[in-house]
Amino acid sequence: MNRTPVVFVHGAWLHALSWEAWTDRFAGLGFLAVAPGWPGEAATAREARRAPGPLAGLGLDALTDHYAGIARSFEVPPVIIGHSVGGLVAQHLIAADLGRAAVAIASAPIHQVPLPSEGVLLGASGDGDRPVSLSPSQFHEALANTVTPQESDRLFERYAVPAPRRLLTDLGCDGAARSPLAGADTGNTSRGPLLLISGQEDRLIPDSVTRAVYKQYGDSTAVTDLKQFADRAHSLVIDEGWRLVADHVLGWLSEHGVHPLTEEG
Repeated sequence: MNRTPVVFVHGAWLHALSWEAWTDRFAGLGFLAVAPGWPGEAATAREARRAPGPLAGLGLDALTDHYAGIARSFEVPPVIIGHSVGGLVAQHLIAADLGRAAVAIASAPIHQVPLPSEGVLLGASGDGDRPVSLSPSQFHEALANTVTPQESDRLFERYAVPAPRRLLTDLGCDGAARSPLAGADTGNTSRGPLLLISGQEDRLIPDSVTRAVYKQYGDSTAVTDLKQFADRAHSLVIDEGWRLVADHVLGWLSEHGVHPLTEEG
């Protein structure tokens, strides 16, 4: 028997530690839970805010290749769980048959599903190649708008990091053409099951975006499910309600035959 690997992929403006509660929860149930950081990511969010240079030139191509290599490194295909741009990476990898199942939480949109017409994402233009930082108040407004300012500040201090400008450009955040990697093979009928999750109070990736992405999979016979969480913002993986989301994911995996231990490999 082998432990089923679960790879967690974090999104823009958050550090890999944003998955710390999730990895503890999944590992406690027997999964092999890992949350590898982005290439060049510092050990803590505070370090990344102080010296964001190593992330400055990171694009969607390098980010996707990084996690594709990680997915291939396991003896059995992993579950891939991504948040925000990590959700886009998760969709790309499951469509490429590099995962057993995938969960995309408040995912950056695939293909031509439009990004929000206002907010922090489209304010990501600026000078040169410097990473795009959020102030604590911007973090509260865009990511953690359903929690108290006190909780938002705590989440900011623990998890907030600058986002690579090139990555935001690849996502079309500054009006540029979106990268071809901002997509997935929605017609792949042999891929593993995919769960899309949205927060209905999410200002960064609104619920309407997730529903539009869900429709992109309408012609595929592969399992694609949608779960909407009322009164939840983009911070739904890190705020005080994270456990409800995580346990829904665990239940969904079990329903589709994905358990902590596998006889494969």
